[in-house]
Amino acid sequence: MQFHGGAKKEFLEQDLSKELEQLLEDKEVYTSKENNEVSIPITKNDNKERKFNSQVVYPIISQGDVIGSVILLSKDTNTKMGEAELKVVQSAAGFLSSQMEI
Repeated sequence: MQFHGGAKKEFLEQDLSKELEQLLEDKEVYTSKENNEVSIPITKNDNKERKFNSQVVYPIISQGDVIGSVILLSKDTNTKMGEAELKVVQSAAGFLSSQMEI
């Protein structure tokens, strides 16, 4: 796993949560658009307390298989993930997918 941003140490060498694994297995995109929606846990060690107020999860698909994901998270209570954030994550996932197919 590769991480960018301040929360890198929080996720390093952690196993994925069952919820995130299922999301990726189903090749689903997840967006919590409102701060009152449930955010899915990222790692197995996440307990049920809510760490992030909003998130977008977009699978990276190469030759029909999920090889990872791009995840955008925010702890800011005023942040809402919308169409712009979804497009950024989609673009990043598409770029990474194309790089893996070379």
